[in-house]
Amino acid sequence: MCVAVPGQVIEVNPEENTAVVEVFGVTRRINTIMVGEVEIGEYLIAHTGYAIEKLDLEEAMERLKLWEEILRYADPGQVS
Repeated sequence: MCVAVPGQVIEVNPEENTAVVEVFGVTRRINTIMVGEVEIGEYLIAHTGYAIEKLDLEEAMERLKLWEEILRYADPGQVS
């Protein structure tokens, strides 16, 4: 099962079809070939290193708010 968190684009390299996204302070370079052109500030959903979906700002903020709520109640010692 994939559990994806929206990442905000903070760097774009169109020549390599890559972007750097930031999620809760963690950055990761991902491939953007499947979503086309991306711009700094956009939000993407990535899976296995590839962007698979672009989100508008409202949807991204709603999903991030839900993740913040989940993380606030998560027990890091709990294994599912």
